[in-house]
This record gives sequence, C-alpha cells and structure tokens, in this order.
Amino acid sequence: MKAPRLTFFCELGAGPLQALFEDPAVLEHLVALRASVSLGLLDFGAERAAVVRRLHEAGIPVIAWQLLPAEQGYWFNLDNAPQAQARYEAFREWTAAHGLRWDGVGLDIEPDLHVLRRLLAERWRYLPALLRRLRQGERLHRAREAYEALVARIREDGYRVDTYQLPLIVDERQAGTTVLQRLLGVVDLSADREVLMLYSSFVRPHGVSLLESYGAQAGSIGVGSTGGGVELPGAGAAPPLSWDELSRDLRLARRRCEDLHVFSLEGCVRQDFLPRLRAFDWGAPEEALKTKTRRMGLMRRVARWGLRACARWVR
Repeated sequence: MKAPRLTFFCELGAGPLQALFEDPAVLEHLVALRASVSLGLLDFGAERAAVVRRLHEAGIPVIAWQLLPAEQGYWFNLDNAPQAQARYEAFREWTAAHGLRWDGVGLDIEPDLHVLRRLLAERWRYLPALLRRLRQGERLHRAREAYEALVARIREDGYRVDTYQLPLIVDERQAGTTVLQRLLGVVDLSADREVLMLYSSFVRPHGVSLLESYGAQAGSIGVGSTGGGVELPGAGAAPPLSWDELSRDLRLARRRCEDLHVFSLEGCVRQDFLPRLRAFDWGAPEEALKTKTRRMGLMRRVARWGLRACARWVR
C-alpha cells in the first residue's frame, strides 16, 4: 500500500514556532515525507511570515489555518462569523505585505472557546443555557450565510478551502437537522476538502471504533493528538498518542482514504516520530475491533433518531 498524502497541523506561538524550524532535520523529514503543514495563524507577525517563507523555499506546501484571538472564541463558529471575516481580511493584508504563498486556507469549525470552557467548568449547571441555543435557528442561518460568503471570497482569491470538522457533523447531515449546530455553535460548510478530526487520544478506549465508523465517510481523516494544542481546564489529562497508538490510527485511517492529517507536528517532533514515519510500513496488517465498531454504529443510529426527535420539538 502506498503512503498517503500527509499534512501536519502546527499550532505554536511565534517563539516556539521559530525554534521548531531552526532544527534543519524537521524540514528534511517533511521534505522526505512529501508532507504539507497546516500552520495555525495565532498572529500576523514577521516571525511567522519568515517561517512560512522558509517552508515554501524548502518546497513544503503550507495551508493557512485561520484562527481568532482567544477572546473572540479562537475557532470559527456560529458566534463569531463577523470576526472570522475580519480576520481573513487581516490575513490577506499580511500575506500581501510579506509576499507569502499558500497551498490553501483552512477553516477550523469548533465550539466557541468560552462556551467550551464554561461547559467543562459548570457541566450540568450549564445545560439550561446550552438548551436555549436550540431556539437560535435564525442566528445559525445568518452565520451560515456569512461563512458561505467567506468561502466564496477565499476561492475568489485563488485558494482551496479546507474545513476541519467535528465528526458529529456527519450524523447531523444524515439526520437532516441543525440541532447539533445550534447546541455546539458549529456550522456545516461545503468545502473543497473536509477533514474529520478523529482524535482517538480524547476518546480512549474507543479510538478504533471512532476511526472505523466515521473514517468510512471522510474525505480526509485527522488523527491525533500527539501533543500540543489549546489547554482546556476541567477536560482532564489526555495523554498524547504513543507510537504504537499513532501507528494503529494511521494504518486504520489509510485503509479509508489517501489523505491524512496529523495533529500535531510539534508533538511528533517532541516524541521523535518523524524519522519513524519515513520508514513506516503502511501495508502492515491492522485488525479492527469489529464488536466495538458495531457498538459505535448503534450509538450513532440512536443519536440520529434523537436528533430528528429534537428537531421536531424546536421547530
């Protein structure tokens, strides 16, 4: 089995980002793997621009992973469409000012960081506020229109549009509802490439089931986490994937599609995974846990039934 197309997510501040790519071995490994980098745009500074140019000069494609300041929700969602549009305009100016080139633009669609932190801190006490969001159908409609306009603008600028989506969006589509979008504040967008974030480290011991069930419906699969990213107090410590776990996830994902994303590059470097990936045997057999996969399928069918029932109630 031939190697897939690999993209590594990289979500670092300016200083750690510079330090990461000061090691020439990192660039060497990425070139050997023919990998791309989806670079989280935490800022529009000269240091980040210098890293983008360095990657481009090495022949490594870079995707502009759009992110907002934490106070604006960080990820793109129902609550911050105007800020997302303004952020993209600032990105265009920064790109022009530094003469940067991009392989595409990535839109990370996840719940508002503030909402997620409140949910993790208050748990069941936050449920009434969450349920009130079910009545926000018009707000979702306006946000979707704004994001569709943003996608059109990005394409007019000549970029491919990638979206990074939670796997639950697949169940929402199959149920034909907007319940999860209202509750979680996510938006179902059409893109040129959709990446389902199937991060098994956060759902142990059900990671294999997650990959097997949702991977069959994914155009591109994101595996992880090998470490890094936003810290969420109250979420509990989810240890990064070990090499054995990452190997398992990569082989399972490769059986489903040829386009894989890995979160994160910095985690892979920290654990010295890049040299191992260069010698990785993609064709080695990997047995799935069929019983647990069937259980996941049943849970998803029940969830879709619940979504349809809830949709009739909120109309």
